Amino acid sequence: MLPLAPGGSIANRTLPAPPAPHSATLPTQRPALGSALRLQTPQTFSMLWSPSVLPVSAPAFFAAAPGADAERNTLILYDSTGAWAWLGEAYAVQTGNLVSHASRYTMHPAIDYVAGEMDGYTGMIYIGSTYDEPLPTALLDDVLATDKPVLWMNSNIWQLSQRAGDFGTRFGWMPLFYNFDEALTVNYKGVALTRSALAVPSGLLQTSILDPTRAEAIATITDSNGATAPWATRAGHFTYIGEIPFSYVGSDDRYLAAVDLIGQVADPNMPDRNRALVRIEDVGPDANPNQLRRIADYLYSRGVPFSVAVYTHYKDPNGVYNDGVSVSQTMSSRSSRRVRDALQYMVARGGTLLMHGYTHQYENVPNPYSGVSADDFEFYRSHISADDYVIYDQPPAEDSAAWAQSRIAAAFAEFAASGLPTPTIFEFPHYAGSATDYQVVHQNFGVRYDRGLYAAGWCPGGACGSGTPDYTRIYGQFFPYAVRDIFGSLVLPESLGNIEPEEVNHHPPRSVQDILASAQRNTVVKDNVQSFFFHPYLPLSQLRQLVQGIQGMGYQFVSPESLKDG
Repeated sequence: MLPLAPGGSIANRTLPAPPAPHSATLPTQRPALGSALRLQTPQTFSMLWSPSVLPVSAPAFFAAAPGADAERNTLILYDSTGAWAWLGEAYAVQTGNLVSHASRYTMHPAIDYVAGEMDGYTGMIYIGSTYDEPLPTALLDDVLATDKPVLWMNSNIWQLSQRAGDFGTRFGWMPLFYNFDEALTVNYKGVALTRSALAVPSGLLQTSILDPTRAEAIATITDSNGATAPWATRAGHFTYIGEIPFSYVGSDDRYLAAVDLIGQVADPNMPDRNRALVRIEDVGPDANPNQLRRIADYLYSRGVPFSVAVYTHYKDPNGVYNDGVSVSQTMSSRSSRRVRDALQYMVARGGTLLMHGYTHQYENVPNPYSGVSADDFEFYRSHISADDYVIYDQPPAEDSAAWAQSRIAAAFAEFAASGLPTPTIFEFPHYAGSATDYQVVHQNFGVRYDRGLYAAGWCPGGACGSGTPDYTRIYGQFFPYAVRDIFGSLVLPESLGNIEPEEVNHHPPRSVQDILASAQRNTVVKDNVQSFFFHPYLPLSQLRQLVQGIQGMGYQFVSPESLKDG
């Protein structure tokens, strides 16, 4: 698995922030409604692959993850005008993925809102990514009239306050101005979360608490002078976040505060369970069976269910690790017998086998490293840039539903020929595939255990699958709990990453202590699942420290299968 760390480019799977506001001072007049009802600058998409051949419907709502309250239904509205409209869609997708943990949902552009629409929902979230997006008067009036949970992010709050007239009196706070101070810490529930310096130029809209009996700062920033100011402000059912929390997200990011606040809209009464997951990563026919058995024995001794990410065909086509001699070894081959036995032993000790691709590499070319299994991507092309970043290029030229299905079928055949249990959960190698690949995986499994990779243009108007993915604008997302993402699959969370002994491609080393510190920050999210993965070649002592550290925080390790029920 590639290291997963903060960043701000396509190399790091993170979304940028919206452009800087026109001024630190807020507008005093609402924009004309006819000024920007659709894209002011037409979007152009590079056709890097053939559109999906799979039938995709655009349901009126997106289904929730298992265990969600069937009565909860959340409306997600986003900005869709201007040259940066694609960001509005992306932010809405990330919001919808998170909402699905506790509620079904609908998402569409805010400008398409009709009067009374909110009556059909139990909560509403608006993401203001376009400065002075012309919001319908009906939307403003319904937000002011409702007593349902509302979460408003970033821009255009001034339109609401101006429409109300008495906003400060009614809500106990007022929006003031954009703050461009280098505030790199967000404090939420007594926990210090990070904020990337890359997010600073887009500003943080500052609020003023006028009546502490009506409003409170539920999260604060600490600026460069040590002073604090509201990051998130709440007045009764209405919550406001002063920026887009989906930009330049890192492992310990203020994103976690936003996740929790989103969950409070999706279902204020969601359960709060302290669960944890551990996954043993990148296990192929070349694995060391003794290491696998030792791991199984230790986890069994602690009463810890676990999963094992298995690829069934090891390939080193150029002999990178074999003195130039090509290697191809399947799990069912005679030479893999001890590994097969070790995997059966792991299953008997509480392990669940996952399908982690077929070869975990692509053809006989570096992708991006060596062409060797577990080093490289399988379902996505990539390369190393001159300045040592991993760059996500595009899906393979042959990418199609049939191609993806052939690889999954080959992996299923190897599991069967090896006498191993048939996997029911899939993990994308290096967490990357095309929209077509994700659909094929959904058809075969319905459950993934990874972080999602998404492309702009896939969900125009909130109808996912009706557009053409733009693979020059991709973004990843990690989840602190189980969700049902826009491809329809239940996605089991992996939120803590893994141990990385050394810096790799500008990603810093990541230690046991770093992971446990991230776990502590994840506690701000109600119903979070502490989930990490571990490579079997690392010292067993490090696995012990992680398991015991998370158990010491009051979390109980569960099997991935158990999350299928919620």
